[in-house]
Amino acid sequence: MNEMEQKLISLKVKLKIYEDKLAQAMIGYGGVKHESAASDIKHDKVMVLRDFIRNLKAEIQALEKSHQ
Repeated sequence: MNEMEQKLISLKVKLKIYEDKLAQAMIGYGGVKHESAASDIKHDKVMVLRDFIRNLKAEIQALEKSHQ
């Protein structure tokens, strides 16, 4: 297994971990409630996780495309 294949496996494992974390964060998530610090924090966490997942998917896709 070469370095690129190892990196792809590692990224896919990370993706699964962060998708699971996002699924957990989405439990009880109802968007931002006005003047609620806890709601703001949960919203920020969800947005960061979504962005991180999007970036991981893009990196995986780019590596898979360059690997072909």
